Amino acid sequence: MPPLNTLRAFEAAARLQSFVRAADELHVTHGAVSRQVRQLEDALGVALFERRNRAVFRTPQGTALLEACGEAMGVLGEAVRRIRAPVTASPLVVSCEPTLAMRWLIPRLPAFRAMHPGQEVHLLAAGGPVDFERDRVDVALRRDDFHWDARCHAEAIAPERVGPVCSPALAKVLKKGGPVTLLHSRTRPAAWSHWNRMAKGAVTRAGAAHFEHFYLSLQAAAAGLGVAIGSEWMVADDVREGRLVAPFGFVADGSAYVMLSLEPFDADPRRARFLAWLRESMR
Repeated sequence: MPPLNTLRAFEAAARLQSFVRAADELHVTHGAVSRQVRQLEDALGVALFERRNRAVFRTPQGTALLEACGEAMGVLGEAVRRIRAPVTASPLVVSCEPTLAMRWLIPRLPAFRAMHPGQEVHLLAAGGPVDFERDRVDVALRRDDFHWDARCHAEAIAPERVGPVCSPALAKVLKKGGPVTLLHSRTRPAAWSHWNRMAKGAVTRAGAAHFEHFYLSLQAAAAGLGVAIGSEWMVADDVREGRLVAPFGFVADGSAYVMLSLEPFDADPRRARFLAWLRESMR
């Protein structure tokens, strides 16, 4: 066999019918291509090109060798594609409100991973305004209860729906109209007053308990300490599994969940995939 680098130079020159264009494709000089082709011709003892007026034309032997080179490189290329390690997409950094992250998003991330096994997701728990550049965040899932950077691209995901939730034992008290402790959270301080204006049901207040975070009030409700206002998304699994009961159902509170990004979603396959999956999951 002649040296493989001579065959590579010949294949490019014969396919393009130009030493100059072959040199450009291979990122070498015109002289290098010419020397390698000449070396190949010397090794084979035949002319592969006719050189006329600074142009080159394949001889019959050159055409036959070009066909063989094309077949061989096709076989090699297919083998390389089969054995090459898959390219893994860079991790997608997702910032999400803590309660939604813990009670809805994290339990469903395995489904996203199964659909997109090469895509890692790095999750940051945070709420409110997002500093995308400082925290290196790609996308942020938020409730639209604040003003975000005017540069952000925002995509609506799903409306927020809320309602009172409590343990099964307290649900029996509510059905009889008995008084219960109302659970409040600092992160949603007006939740009960908003629900009272929107809902048809009524809850008799026996007392109140206050918690620092929304998820703590939901945990307290599951423990039987009182009745909390819960987001349908955040308590869906607990209601389905019987840890919590929503005796009055859920109503839209006028807010919604949005996905925010400094970059257009359709310009980044990672963002686009996550957005499509999230919409379908919350549909």
